Amino acid sequence: HTAGWPLQPDTYGGSFIYHAADNRIAIGFVVGLDYQNPWLSPFEEFQRFKMHPQVRKHLEGGRRLSYGARAITAGGLLSLPKTVFPGGALVGCDAGFLNASRIKGSHAAIKTGMLCAESAFEALQAGRSGDELAAYPEAFEKSWLFTELQQAKNFKQWFKKGRSTATLMTGVEQWLLPKLGMKNPPWTLQRKLPDHVNLRPAADFQKIEYPKPDGKLTFDRLSSVFVSNTNHEENQPAHLTLKDATVPVRINLPKFAGPESRYCPAGVYEFVAAEG
Repeated sequence: HTAGWPLQPDTYGGSFIYHAADNRIAIGFVVGLDYQNPWLSPFEEFQRFKMHPQVRKHLEGGRRLSYGARAITAGGLLSLPKTVFPGGALVGCDAGFLNASRIKGSHAAIKTGMLCAESAFEALQAGRSGDELAAYPEAFEKSWLFTELQQAKNFKQWFKKGRSTATLMTGVEQWLLPKLGMKNPPWTLQRKLPDHVNLRPAADFQKIEYPKPDGKLTFDRLSSVFVSNTNHEENQPAHLTLKDATVPVRINLPKFAGPESRYCPAGVYEFVAAEG
């Protein structure tokens, strides 16, 4: 795992490199959606990351097998919604049980699935149906997972105060305090604003000129999407709809230089100049 580079100090993000069988690796780059510079392209930052000597040595001589992109629910414990409702429940990454500081959520998804299943089993044994599984969130708060997420609850909030502060305080909260017998940091940092309000006008920043892909270690988005195993029906309805179709040209383009043409990891959006 890495933090920071090649992102600017005021931008949250980092990477993972995992080994797999048959001399393969899985490599990825995470960028927080609360970044300020609208010229930033998460995909292109990933390409730049691969050029670092300590990263490219794992890639040189190899070939790209597949590509994918995901949105990560990374708010952690402080962003959890109510996880039960009549007849249903939220578990795993759908609810937001990811441990962002470790970039790990599989163990949390399994554990919350188990807790939910146990609560559902008890309800069925009692002849209940269609009500709320109150025993599930209660069991979560008594579990080791709750303790783990308590230690990581301030992780991303510290990064809003600078990378050096974040590194120091993450060490204090997740290494020093447990050594002193404290499972939960006695302080809580709240974030009140949604990510998108942090985006600033394009005029406030110099345009980022990303290098052209070499086709060996760095690639363009369209050829990457080709190896993503994504399939759609030609007549499939659009899965994204706009409440106000005038916003992209009226606001996004003149104020933010059309950031949707850069933040989409599949290159779906583009602004096309047409007469009139």
